[in-house]
Amino acid sequence: MPRPRPPHLQLQTTRHGKRVWYVRIGKGPRTRIRAEFGTPEFDTEYQAAITGNPRPQKDTPSAHSLAWLITRYRETTPWFALSMATRRQRENIFENVLKTAGSQPFAKITKATIVAGRERRASTPAQSRNFLDAMRGLFRWAQEAGHVKVDPTDGVGNPPRKKGDGFVPWTEEHVALFQKRWPLGTRQRVWLDVLLYSGLRRGDAVRYGRQHVRNGVGRIPTEKSGLQVTAVVPVLPILAKTLEAGPTGEVTFICGANGKPLTKESFGNLFREACDEAGVPGSAHGVRKIAATTAANNGATVSQLKALFGWTSDSMAALYTKSADRDRLAREAGHLLANAERTSIPSPKSQVRAGAKKAP
Repeated sequence: MPRPRPPHLQLQTTRHGKRVWYVRIGKGPRTRIRAEFGTPEFDTEYQAAITGNPRPQKDTPSAHSLAWLITRYRETTPWFALSMATRRQRENIFENVLKTAGSQPFAKITKATIVAGRERRASTPAQSRNFLDAMRGLFRWAQEAGHVKVDPTDGVGNPPRKKGDGFVPWTEEHVALFQKRWPLGTRQRVWLDVLLYSGLRRGDAVRYGRQHVRNGVGRIPTEKSGLQVTAVVPVLPILAKTLEAGPTGEVTFICGANGKPLTKESFGNLFREACDEAGVPGSAHGVRKIAATTAANNGATVSQLKALFGWTSDSMAALYTKSADRDRLAREAGHLLANAERTSIPSPKSQVRAGAKKAP
């Protein structure tokens, strides 16, 4: 038997002999169906016309593809809970993933697929970890939403980190060299002192301006926390002197040659160039490290460091206080080694030998 025609579906033949399908409910407007009759795409367009929903776009990913899953993920609360910086980073990762596997069914992605993706990025451990973080976020949400039964990222380990402290921490010698090359009155000096005496991350430092300062205290929501945590930064006299000497921007303290704000990426490049000219490590994060080390060495507690640097957990602050406490305790305990009195107790054998020599 021939397939029954769905309701409200009309067929017309144009003067050129072309068969055209329309959906028309009662005396309402006609909606043309452009897909071929009998295909899944035809059914999708028909349902959209019947319900009045927007016509699906030609580039709309299949409902079973990885591209579709990523598109849905970008509409969720877990996605918007990420900071802007993290979202930009993961967008770049997803862009590369979609080029190679966007049309693949997401249900067929296995643990082995994720491991293979990690290994392809093994030469750059940071990229490998970022790839895993992005895919974990995607599939943890997908499992919670019922799109997949098994999270393929579960049990996949991160690549080992390279040995070392990561970004090279600055020393007081580095600070002196930079200050000698870039004295007060240069925008490069403003860059350094904002980083050094605020402890802000690069992404927050480039947003920091006079609008954040009230009664000598700066308060700025941190980018990494999704603007949920506020870093509280007292404006020290030494920083106030630098800002007064300028040059600073109208909106932000850190600015480019034209006085306009900088993105954190462009600032990172410019700061690196300034560091190269001064002969010091070219990392804004290295400056943040010496700021945290200085605060910890001066007795800052874990809670104080968290407030200053916008950390949400104790772990990062504890790294600095632990090192500072060990140094401080060692200095305080040094006199115990110098004042220790050691009493030598002779052995019984030596006493016997000594007694034998004294016998007549």
